[in-house]
Amino acid sequence: MSLVTQAREMADDLVHLRRALHQEPEVGLNLPRTQERVLAALEGLPLEITTGTNCTSVTAVLRGHGDGVVLLRADMDALPVQEHTGLDYTSRIDGAMHGCGHDLHTAMLVGAAHLLAAQREKLHGDVVFMFQPGEEGWEGARTMIDEGVLDAAGRRPDAAYALHVFSTLGPAGTFFSRPGVALAASATLRVTVRGEGGHGSTPHLAKDPVPVLAEMVTALQTAVTRQFDVFDPVVLTIGVLRAGTRSNIIPATATFEATIRTFSVESSRRIRDIALRLVSGIADAHGVDVDADYAEGRPPTVNDPDETALAREVIIETLGENRYAPLANPFTGAEDFARVLDEVPGCFVALGALPPGADPDKAAYNHSPQAVFDDSVLPDGAALYAELAHRRLNVNSGATSGATTQKGR
Repeated sequence: MSLVTQAREMADDLVHLRRALHQEPEVGLNLPRTQERVLAALEGLPLEITTGTNCTSVTAVLRGHGDGVVLLRADMDALPVQEHTGLDYTSRIDGAMHGCGHDLHTAMLVGAAHLLAAQREKLHGDVVFMFQPGEEGWEGARTMIDEGVLDAAGRRPDAAYALHVFSTLGPAGTFFSRPGVALAASATLRVTVRGEGGHGSTPHLAKDPVPVLAEMVTALQTAVTRQFDVFDPVVLTIGVLRAGTRSNIIPATATFEATIRTFSVESSRRIRDIALRLVSGIADAHGVDVDADYAEGRPPTVNDPDETALAREVIIETLGENRYAPLANPFTGAEDFARVLDEVPGCFVALGALPPGADPDKAAYNHSPQAVFDDSVLPDGAALYAELAHRRLNVNSGATSGATTQKGR
Protein backbone atom coordinates (compact mmCIF):
# COMPACT_ATOMS: atom_id res chain seq x y z
CA MET A 1 0.00 0.00 0.00
CA SER A 2 1.39 3.40 -0.96
CA LEU A 3 2.24 6.09 1.56
CA VAL A 4 -0.44 8.30 0.00
CA THR A 5 -3.12 5.66 0.52
CA GLN A 6 -1.99 5.04 4.09
CA ALA A 7 -1.99 8.77 4.81
CA ARG A 8 -5.51 9.21 3.47
CA GLU A 9 -6.69 6.38 5.70
CA MET A 10 -5.52 8.38 8.73
CA ALA A 11 -7.17 11.62 7.53
CA ASP A 12 -9.71 11.72 10.37
CA ASP A 13 -6.96 11.42 12.98
CA LEU A 14 -4.93 14.19 11.34
CA VAL A 15 -7.93 16.52 11.20
CA HIS A 16 -8.76 15.79 14.85
CA LEU A 17 -5.20 16.60 15.95
CA ARG A 18 -5.02 19.74 13.82
CA ARG A 19 -8.28 21.10 15.19
CA ALA A 20 -7.33 20.31 18.78
CA LEU A 21 -4.11 22.27 18.27
CA HIS A 22 -6.06 25.08 16.60
CA GLN A 23 -8.34 25.48 19.60
CA GLU A 24 -5.43 25.87 22.04
CA PRO A 25 -2.82 28.01 20.27
CA GLU A 26 0.35 29.00 22.10
CA VAL A 27 2.75 31.79 21.18
CA GLY A 28 6.54 31.93 21.33
CA LEU A 29 9.11 29.45 22.58
CA ASN A 30 7.08 28.05 25.46
CA LEU A 31 4.26 25.83 24.15
CA PRO A 32 3.64 23.29 26.93
CA ARG A 33 0.18 22.18 25.84
CA THR A 34 1.25 21.84 22.20
CA GLN A 35 4.31 19.84 23.23
CA GLU A 36 2.10 17.60 25.36
CA ARG A 37 -0.23 16.91 22.42
CA VAL A 38 2.67 16.10 20.09
CA LEU A 39 4.25 13.73 22.58
CA ALA A 40 0.90 12.00 23.08
CA ALA A 41 0.42 11.67 19.32
CA LEU A 42 3.86 10.06 18.96
CA GLU A 43 3.42 7.69 21.89
CA GLY A 44 4.05 4.05 21.04
CA LEU A 45 6.19 4.74 17.97
CA PRO A 46 9.80 3.44 17.92
CA LEU A 47 11.29 6.91 18.30
CA GLU A 48 14.16 8.36 20.32
CA ILE A 49 12.55 11.49 21.74
CA THR A 50 14.18 14.47 23.41
CA THR A 51 12.66 17.77 24.45
CA GLY A 52 14.21 21.21 24.57
CA THR A 53 15.82 22.93 27.54
CA ASN A 54 15.34 26.56 26.49
CA CYS A 55 12.15 25.93 24.54
CA THR A 56 9.38 23.33 24.40
CA SER A 57 10.71 21.65 21.28
CA VAL A 58 10.31 17.97 20.42
CA THR A 59 13.03 16.11 18.52
CA ALA A 60 12.26 12.53 17.51
CA VAL A 61 14.68 10.17 15.74
CA LEU A 62 13.49 7.13 13.82
CA ARG A 63 16.32 4.66 13.26
CA GLY A 64 16.42 2.84 9.94
CA HIS A 65 19.09 0.67 8.38
CA GLY A 66 21.84 2.70 6.76
CA ASP A 67 24.06 5.73 7.14
CA GLY A 68 21.76 8.38 5.68
CA VAL A 69 19.99 11.06 7.71
CA VAL A 70 17.04 13.24 6.65
CA LEU A 71 15.47 15.98 8.76
CA LEU A 72 11.80 16.99 8.50
CA ARG A 73 10.70 20.25 10.16
CA ALA A 74 7.29 21.43 11.35
CA ASP A 75 6.79 24.68 13.27
CA MET A 76 4.25 24.61 16.11
CA ASP A 77 3.72 28.15 17.42
CA ALA A 78 0.74 30.42 16.89
CA LEU A 79 0.38 34.19 16.48
CA PRO A 80 -0.67 36.93 18.95
CA VAL A 81 -3.82 37.55 16.88
CA GLN A 82 -7.48 37.50 17.92
CA GLU A 83 -9.25 34.99 15.66
CA HIS A 84 -12.31 36.13 13.68
CA THR A 85 -12.97 33.14 11.40
CA GLY A 86 -16.21 31.93 12.99
CA LEU A 87 -15.06 28.30 12.67
CA ASP A 88 -16.65 25.77 15.00
CA TYR A 89 -13.12 24.88 16.20
CA THR A 90 -12.01 28.50 16.60
CA SER A 91 -9.32 29.44 19.12
CA ARG A 92 -10.36 29.25 22.76
CA ILE A 93 -7.39 31.36 23.83
CA ASP A 94 -7.96 35.09 23.88
CA GLY A 95 -5.44 36.94 21.74
CA ALA A 96 -3.85 33.87 20.16
CA MET A 97 -4.55 32.15 16.83
CA HIS A 98 -3.03 29.61 14.47
CA GLY A 99 -3.22 32.15 11.66
CA CYS A 100 -0.19 30.84 9.76
CA GLY A 101 -1.11 27.16 9.53
CA HIS A 102 1.47 25.78 11.93
CA ASP A 103 -1.20 23.54 13.42
CA LEU A 104 -1.48 21.86 10.01
CA HIS A 105 2.30 21.48 9.76
CA THR A 106 2.44 19.82 13.16
CA ALA A 107 -0.36 17.38 12.36
CA MET A 108 1.23 16.51 9.01
CA LEU A 109 4.61 15.77 10.57
CA VAL A 110 2.98 13.58 13.22
CA GLY A 111 1.30 11.73 10.36
CA ALA A 112 4.66 11.34 8.59
CA ALA A 113 6.18 9.87 11.75
CA HIS A 114 3.45 7.22 11.84
CA LEU A 115 3.86 6.46 8.13
CA LEU A 116 7.63 6.10 8.32
CA ALA A 117 7.58 4.13 11.57
CA ALA A 118 5.42 1.54 9.81
CA GLN A 119 8.11 1.29 7.10
CA ARG A 120 11.08 1.40 9.44
CA GLU A 121 12.62 -1.80 8.08
CA LYS A 122 12.69 -0.29 4.58
CA LEU A 123 14.42 2.95 5.56
CA HIS A 124 18.02 3.26 4.40
CA GLY A 125 18.96 5.56 7.26
CA ASP A 126 17.53 7.70 10.03
CA VAL A 127 14.82 10.37 10.05
CA VAL A 128 14.87 13.34 12.43
CA PHE A 129 11.47 14.90 13.13
CA MET A 130 11.96 18.53 14.22
CA PHE A 131 8.90 19.95 15.98
CA GLN A 132 9.87 23.60 16.44
CA PRO A 133 8.38 26.33 18.62
CA GLY A 134 9.11 30.02 18.20
CA GLU A 135 9.15 30.33 14.41
CA GLU A 136 7.24 33.61 14.42
CA GLY A 137 10.13 35.88 15.31
CA TRP A 138 11.42 34.00 18.37
CA GLU A 139 14.46 32.31 16.78
CA GLY A 140 13.13 28.85 17.57
CA ALA A 141 15.21 27.19 14.86
CA ARG A 142 18.38 28.81 16.17
CA THR A 143 17.51 27.64 19.68
CA MET A 144 16.98 24.06 18.51
CA ILE A 145 20.19 24.12 16.46
CA ASP A 146 22.11 25.37 19.50
CA GLU A 147 20.59 22.51 21.50
CA GLY A 148 21.76 19.94 18.95
CA VAL A 149 18.82 19.11 16.67
CA LEU A 150 21.13 18.80 13.65
CA ASP A 151 23.20 16.19 15.46
CA ALA A 152 20.29 14.30 17.01
CA ALA A 153 20.87 11.23 14.84
CA GLY A 154 24.61 11.15 15.55
CA ARG A 155 25.66 13.06 12.45
CA ARG A 156 24.43 15.94 10.33
CA PRO A 157 21.48 15.34 7.99
CA ASP A 158 22.14 14.83 4.31
CA ALA A 159 19.04 16.88 3.55
CA ALA A 160 16.25 18.80 5.30
CA TYR A 161 12.70 19.56 4.18
CA ALA A 162 9.86 21.76 5.42
CA LEU A 163 6.27 22.25 4.25
CA HIS A 164 4.26 25.43 4.73
CA VAL A 165 0.57 25.93 3.96
CA PHE A 166 -0.85 29.14 2.50
CA SER A 167 -4.47 30.19 2.84
CA THR A 168 -4.58 31.97 -0.53
CA LEU A 169 -2.17 29.97 -2.65
CA GLY A 170 -4.41 27.73 -4.70
CA PRO A 171 -5.82 25.50 -5.77
CA ALA A 172 -5.80 23.51 -2.54
CA GLY A 173 -3.40 20.59 -2.67
CA THR A 174 -0.97 22.16 -5.13
CA PHE A 175 2.68 22.21 -4.05
CA PHE A 176 5.00 25.08 -5.00
CA SER A 177 8.75 25.56 -4.80
CA ARG A 178 11.78 26.92 -6.62
CA PRO A 179 15.56 26.44 -6.53
CA GLY A 180 17.68 29.20 -5.04
CA VAL A 181 16.17 31.99 -2.97
CA ALA A 182 12.66 31.00 -1.93
CA LEU A 183 11.98 33.55 0.82
CA ALA A 184 13.47 36.89 1.80
CA ALA A 185 15.92 37.89 4.47
CA SER A 186 14.41 40.03 7.23
CA ALA A 187 15.59 42.89 9.42
CA THR A 188 14.00 45.35 11.83
CA LEU A 189 14.69 49.09 12.02
CA ARG A 190 13.75 50.84 15.28
CA VAL A 191 14.04 54.62 15.44
CA THR A 192 13.35 57.07 18.28
CA VAL A 193 13.48 60.80 17.59
CA ARG A 194 14.28 62.88 20.70
CA GLY A 195 13.18 66.50 20.65
CA GLU A 196 11.80 68.84 23.31
CA GLY A 197 8.17 68.76 24.38
CA GLY A 198 5.92 71.76 24.68
CA HIS A 199 2.50 73.29 24.12
CA GLY A 200 0.77 72.59 20.82
CA SER A 201 -0.06 76.27 20.39
CA THR A 202 3.62 77.36 20.46
CA PRO A 203 5.62 74.83 18.43
CA HIS A 204 8.43 77.35 17.94
CA LEU A 205 9.25 77.02 21.64
CA ALA A 206 9.65 73.25 21.37
CA LYS A 207 11.48 70.79 19.14
CA ASP A 208 8.68 68.71 17.70
CA PRO A 209 9.83 65.13 16.86
CA VAL A 210 6.61 64.24 15.02
CA PRO A 211 7.19 65.98 11.66
CA VAL A 212 10.81 64.81 11.79
CA LEU A 213 9.59 61.24 12.20
CA ALA A 214 7.08 61.71 9.36
CA GLU A 215 9.84 63.00 7.07
CA MET A 216 11.96 59.94 7.89
CA VAL A 217 9.12 57.56 7.04
CA THR A 218 8.51 59.23 3.68
CA ALA A 219 12.22 59.45 2.87
CA LEU A 220 12.74 55.74 3.57
CA GLN A 221 9.97 54.81 1.15
CA THR A 222 11.49 57.07 -1.50
CA ALA A 223 14.96 55.59 -0.93
CA VAL A 224 13.64 52.08 -1.61
CA THR A 225 12.10 53.08 -4.95
CA ARG A 226 14.97 55.29 -6.09
CA GLN A 227 18.14 53.57 -4.90
CA PHE A 228 17.49 49.86 -5.55
CA ASP A 229 17.20 47.82 -8.71
CA VAL A 230 13.63 46.59 -9.20
CA PHE A 231 15.07 43.18 -10.08
CA ASP A 232 16.81 42.97 -6.68
CA PRO A 233 13.97 44.45 -4.64
CA VAL A 234 13.72 45.77 -1.11
CA VAL A 235 10.45 45.84 0.84
CA LEU A 236 10.27 48.31 3.74
CA THR A 237 7.06 48.54 5.78
CA ILE A 238 6.44 50.76 8.80
CA GLY A 239 4.43 48.68 11.24
CA VAL A 240 4.64 50.83 14.38
CA LEU A 241 4.27 54.60 14.93
CA ARG A 242 4.11 56.07 18.43
CA ALA A 243 4.00 59.68 19.59
CA GLY A 244 2.14 61.87 22.04
CA THR A 245 -0.72 61.65 24.51
CA ARG A 246 -2.99 64.64 23.69
CA SER A 247 -3.65 66.78 20.63
CA ASN A 248 -2.41 69.96 22.30
CA ILE A 249 0.83 68.52 23.68
CA ILE A 250 4.04 68.33 21.65
CA PRO A 251 5.73 65.11 22.77
CA ALA A 252 9.41 64.88 23.60
CA THR A 253 9.89 61.68 21.64
CA ALA A 254 8.41 59.87 18.65
CA THR A 255 9.14 56.30 17.57
CA PHE A 256 8.67 54.05 14.57
CA GLU A 257 9.56 50.46 13.74
CA ALA A 258 9.93 48.97 10.27
CA THR A 259 10.35 45.49 8.86
CA ILE A 260 12.73 45.20 5.91
CA ARG A 261 12.90 42.32 3.40
CA THR A 262 15.75 41.72 0.95
CA PHE A 263 16.86 38.96 -1.39
CA SER A 264 20.62 39.49 -1.70
CA VAL A 265 23.55 40.16 0.60
CA GLU A 266 24.35 43.35 -1.31
CA SER A 267 20.86 44.81 -0.91
CA SER A 268 20.78 43.83 2.76
CA ARG A 269 24.01 45.72 3.37
CA ARG A 270 23.01 48.76 1.31
CA ILE A 271 19.58 49.28 2.87
CA ARG A 272 21.11 49.10 6.33
CA ASP A 273 23.67 51.78 5.49
CA ILE A 274 21.16 53.97 3.65
CA ALA A 275 18.51 53.78 6.38
CA LEU A 276 20.88 54.65 9.21
CA ARG A 277 22.48 57.48 7.25
CA LEU A 278 19.10 58.86 6.21
CA VAL A 279 17.51 59.04 9.67
CA SER A 280 20.69 60.51 11.13
CA GLY A 281 20.86 63.18 8.44
CA ILE A 282 17.22 64.21 8.81
CA ALA A 283 17.59 64.44 12.60
CA ASP A 284 20.67 66.64 12.19
CA ALA A 285 18.84 68.88 9.72
CA HIS A 286 16.08 69.53 12.27
CA GLY A 287 18.35 69.89 15.29
CA VAL A 288 17.02 66.87 17.18
CA ASP A 289 18.64 63.66 18.38
CA VAL A 290 17.92 60.18 17.09
CA ASP A 291 18.48 56.65 18.34
CA ALA A 292 18.46 54.09 15.52
CA ASP A 293 18.85 50.35 15.86
CA TYR A 294 19.06 48.09 12.82
CA ALA A 295 18.68 44.44 13.84
CA GLU A 296 19.45 41.75 11.29
CA GLY A 297 16.85 38.98 11.40
CA ARG A 298 16.67 35.80 9.39
CA PRO A 299 18.83 35.17 6.35
CA PRO A 300 17.14 34.38 3.03
CA THR A 301 15.70 30.88 2.70
CA VAL A 302 17.77 29.28 -0.05
CA ASN A 303 16.67 25.99 -1.59
CA ASP A 304 19.33 23.59 -2.82
CA PRO A 305 18.77 22.96 -6.56
CA ASP A 306 19.23 19.18 -6.31
CA GLU A 307 16.92 18.83 -3.30
CA THR A 308 14.33 21.03 -5.00
CA ALA A 309 14.51 18.87 -8.12
CA LEU A 310 14.01 15.78 -5.97
CA ALA A 311 11.01 17.36 -4.22
CA ARG A 312 9.45 18.20 -7.59
CA GLU A 313 10.04 14.66 -8.83
CA VAL A 314 8.53 13.10 -5.70
CA ILE A 315 5.43 15.32 -5.85
CA ILE A 316 4.79 14.54 -9.51
CA GLU A 317 5.43 10.81 -9.23
CA THR A 318 3.55 10.45 -5.93
CA LEU A 319 0.58 12.74 -6.46
CA GLY A 320 0.45 13.63 -10.14
CA GLU A 321 1.96 16.19 -12.50
CA ASN A 322 -0.84 18.67 -11.90
CA ARG A 323 0.04 18.83 -8.20
CA TYR A 324 3.31 20.75 -8.65
CA ALA A 325 3.77 24.34 -9.85
CA PRO A 326 7.10 26.21 -9.93
CA LEU A 327 7.27 29.52 -8.09
CA ALA A 328 8.15 32.28 -10.52
CA ASN A 329 9.44 34.54 -7.74
CA PRO A 330 10.46 34.20 -4.09
CA PHE A 331 8.03 34.97 -1.29
CA THR A 332 8.70 38.27 0.48
CA GLY A 333 8.04 36.59 3.81
CA ALA A 334 10.94 35.30 5.92
CA GLU A 335 11.30 31.82 7.41
CA ASP A 336 13.08 30.39 10.43
CA PHE A 337 13.83 27.28 8.37
CA ALA A 338 16.50 29.42 6.70
CA ARG A 339 18.67 28.69 9.76
CA VAL A 340 18.51 24.98 8.97
CA LEU A 341 19.18 25.50 5.26
CA ASP A 342 22.25 27.58 6.17
CA GLU A 343 23.66 24.37 7.67
CA VAL A 344 22.11 21.58 5.58
CA PRO A 345 21.06 21.36 1.91
CA GLY A 346 17.32 21.08 1.59
CA CYS A 347 14.08 22.48 0.29
CA PHE A 348 11.19 24.59 1.54
CA VAL A 349 7.91 23.58 -0.14
CA ALA A 350 4.72 25.66 -0.11
CA LEU A 351 1.30 24.00 -0.13
CA GLY A 352 -1.90 25.71 -1.21
CA ALA A 353 -4.69 25.27 1.34
CA LEU A 354 -7.35 27.57 -0.09
CA PRO A 355 -10.77 26.53 1.28
CA PRO A 356 -13.33 25.13 -1.21
CA GLY A 357 -15.20 27.85 -3.08
CA ALA A 358 -12.92 30.65 -1.87
CA ASP A 359 -11.55 33.24 -4.29
CA PRO A 360 -7.73 33.24 -4.08
CA ASP A 361 -7.70 36.96 -4.86
CA LYS A 362 -10.03 37.78 -1.98
CA ALA A 363 -9.31 35.11 0.65
CA ALA A 364 -7.59 36.25 3.84
CA TYR A 365 -3.83 35.76 3.72
CA ASN A 366 -1.68 34.04 6.35
CA HIS A 367 -1.49 36.05 9.62
CA SER A 368 -4.94 37.54 9.06
CA PRO A 369 -7.52 37.05 11.84
CA GLN A 370 -9.80 35.70 9.09
CA ALA A 371 -7.28 33.23 7.60
CA VAL A 372 -8.80 29.77 7.00
CA PHE A 373 -6.98 26.64 5.80
CA ASP A 374 -8.46 23.56 4.12
CA ASP A 375 -7.98 20.38 6.19
CA SER A 376 -8.15 18.24 3.05
CA VAL A 377 -4.45 18.91 2.40
CA LEU A 378 -3.35 17.15 5.61
CA PRO A 379 -3.00 13.56 4.31
CA ASP A 380 -1.07 14.52 1.18
CA GLY A 381 1.19 16.80 3.19
CA ALA A 382 1.95 13.96 5.60
CA ALA A 383 2.56 11.62 2.68
CA LEU A 384 4.93 14.08 1.02
CA TYR A 385 6.96 14.52 4.21
CA ALA A 386 7.28 10.74 4.46
CA GLU A 387 7.97 10.17 0.77
CA LEU A 388 10.68 12.84 0.72
CA ALA A 389 12.48 11.17 3.60
CA HIS A 390 12.06 7.68 2.13
CA ARG A 391 13.21 8.72 -1.35
CA ARG A 392 16.13 10.85 -0.15
CA LEU A 393 17.46 8.00 2.00
CA ASN A 394 17.17 5.69 -0.98
CA VAL A 395 19.09 8.18 -3.12
CA ASN A 396 21.78 8.33 -0.45
CA SER A 397 22.07 4.52 -0.39
CA GLY A 398 21.72 4.02 -4.15
CA ALA A 399 18.51 2.03 -3.68
CA THR A 400 15.35 2.48 -5.73
CA SER A 401 12.12 3.72 -4.26
CA GLY A 402 10.19 0.53 -4.82
CA ALA A 403 6.43 0.53 -4.56
CA THR A 404 6.02 3.48 -2.24
CA THR A 405 4.82 5.86 -4.92
CA GLN A 406 1.42 6.22 -6.47
CA LYS A 407 0.69 8.41 -9.48
CA GLY A 408 -2.51 10.39 -9.71
CA ARG A 409 -4.71 11.67 -6.98
